[in-house]
Order: sequence, then structure tokens, then C-alpha cells
Amino acid sequence: MKTRYPLDSEDQQQAEAVESALSEGLTPIQPDLQQRARMHARLFSRVQNSLAAESTRITVRHDEGHWRNIRPGVRAKTLSKDHRAFILDLAPGASLPMHRHHENEECVVLHGSADLDELTVHAGDYHLAHSGSRHGQISSTIGALLYLRGIPIGHNKEVARDLLTAFLPGKGRDHITIRAQEGVWSALAPGIWHKSLLCEGNSHSSMIRMKPQAVWQNSAEILAQDEEYLLLNGDMFVGDTLLREGDWQFAPKGSKHLPLTTQHEALLFVRNVSG
Repeated sequence: MKTRYPLDSEDQQQAEAVESALSEGLTPIQPDLQQRARMHARLFSRVQNSLAAESTRITVRHDEGHWRNIRPGVRAKTLSKDHRAFILDLAPGASLPMHRHHENEECVVLHGSADLDELTVHAGDYHLAHSGSRHGQISSTIGALLYLRGIPIGHNKEVARDLLTAFLPGKGRDHITIRAQEGVWSALAPGIWHKSLLCEGNSHSSMIRMKPQAVWQNSAEILAQDEEYLLLNGDMFVGDTLLREGDWQFAPKGSKHLPLTTQHEALLFVRNVSG
């Protein structure tokens, strides 16, 4: 049987305190020139590899970007015009007119609440309007911050088309709403859960929930699809890039797959598109 000593403790806090005290008592050893050269080379090699791996990605911080006023009390910030991704900010009492969708529009509520016809969506809720469907007036009583994917803001001809065709008969396919507390979570990896929101054609959207210290490493080295991340809560590293609440990142197909890690916890909206 192993003899136990006071320093051989199963108390993690005590063990860390003892380790810290011993470390402080050690005499620092200065590396020689060759050791410093090797350390320098390894460090800069890692920096170069990190920059190369992340060079194809677009990251927009929650406090970056240009806001444009599109009507009284409504402003929009473009995340990617080419990929039709935006943040929409509705002031209390503001509204958008009736319009028809000519592509799938996905919405995630970041803050506040919004009224879509007779439906009210709240923070963390997901809403899908199918191509061909119609929305009545969109408004907010208390104000709302929305992520929208699949709207033609910035494409004036398409905006006019969406407004004019809203008066044509037919509502199109029913909208889909998944509340923050709804849906089925399934284990993806230790400390990581996945909730599917949309799997239609070449598009797949989901929520990813990560516990503190969790790591998600895809087995594929290269992304086979375009991939978007929107961090809803917490903080998370994508490779060496730290994302905080409200940050958005886009990685095109062919980018190097980077691990997702979190020191605390994270709730992430993920969208993949192939083709």
C-alpha cells in the first residue's frame, strides 16, 4: 500500500497551493542561445501557421461594423453582403412593412423580443420563413436585436420586389419557430450538445452548447461546406481567435478546420451550406 504524506493530497486546491509554493522557491534557469533560438523559431512558426489557417475567415465583432438607418427606428449592420447575413436593430415601437420572401430567411433573436404577425419571438428563439412565404408587419414593443440570414438589404431591386409581391395572394409555406427551451439536444462530444434547427437541401443550421473546458475537434482537416458561427452567450476560441457574445465568423469551403474550445461556457448558432 502506498504511504501517504501531507504533500500527497487529493485536495486539488491544496495541491495547487503546494505546487505554487515549490515553483516560487526554484531558482530560474536562463536558456542558452541555442535554446532561445529554438523557442523563438517554434513561437513564430505557430504564429505563422495560425495566421495562415485563419486568413480565409471573416470575423465581425459585436462592436464593429457600420450601421445604416433603413427606416425610422430600424437600422442594419452588414455581416456579409454576399452571403446576405445581417444584424437588425429595432428600437421600441419600430416596425418593418409586410414583405414576401424569395429565399429562406433565418432569424435568431439576440436580445429583446419581436412581433411577427401574431407571433412573438424572444431572446434565443429561432424563426424560419420559407422561400415564397409572406410576413406581415414586423414590430417590437421593447426593442429587439436580430440576426437575419437570407434578406436582400443592400440589394434595392430585390427589396422592392419583396415589398411589392407581398400584396399578391397566398401566404406560402408555414413558418417554423423553435423556442430557446424547445428542441432535442443530443450529445456531440464530452461536454458538448447539439440541437438541430434546419436541415433542408444543402443547408443545415443548429445550436451548439459547450460546457467549461470543452473541446470540439472535427475529424476532417478541411471544411467541406461554408460555415458560419454566431456566438449567442459566453466566449469561445475558434483556433486562436477569441469570440465573445455577439461576434460572428464566416469560414468558406476549403478553409482549414479549426478546433472550438471554451474556458467557461458557450452557446453557438452554426450554419453550414454546401454546393
